[in-house]
Amino acid sequence: MPRRYWLLKTEPSVFSFDDLLGSPGKKSGWDGVRNYQARNYLRDEMKKGDGVLIYHSSAEPTAVVGTAEVVREGHPDPTQFERAHDHYDPDSPPDDPRWFQVEVRAAEKLPHPVTPERIKRTPQLAQMGLLRKGNRLSVQPVTEAEFRAIVKLGQTPG
Repeated sequence: MPRRYWLLKTEPSVFSFDDLLGSPGKKSGWDGVRNYQARNYLRDEMKKGDGVLIYHSSAEPTAVVGTAEVVREGHPDPTQFERAHDHYDPDSPPDDPRWFQVEVRAAEKLPHPVTPERIKRTPQLAQMGLLRKGNRLSVQPVTEAEFRAIVKLGQTPG
């Protein structure tokens, strides 16, 4: 099966790319996703070896800041069962969990964050889902060409 590519959004005040880099083994479960379409991507479509762009949302500036790789496929998000956790879901039974996560490992911090403005100025990224009005999904597929173009932009000053 061909490798796929994804964009994962995170609020850096909650969990930043630097936090991922500082995690044991540079790995972390991508928990807290509470949208059904995003959950379906995590549960059903993201596979070990897939490439990931990490996007800082609710930040100044918002930008793709690094790359990662899926190292463990979809499995139940444990935070849904932790009563004291912000992501607790009392309606999600342990024998039929509602929410899923993947585990990702940080690969590379981009020397130059890639902002939406830079993406908009790049013709081959004009159709990127991130730019679509109303697309707020925290987990989004990207094409291989989009992934490579973003990484290339992140290697050069903008």
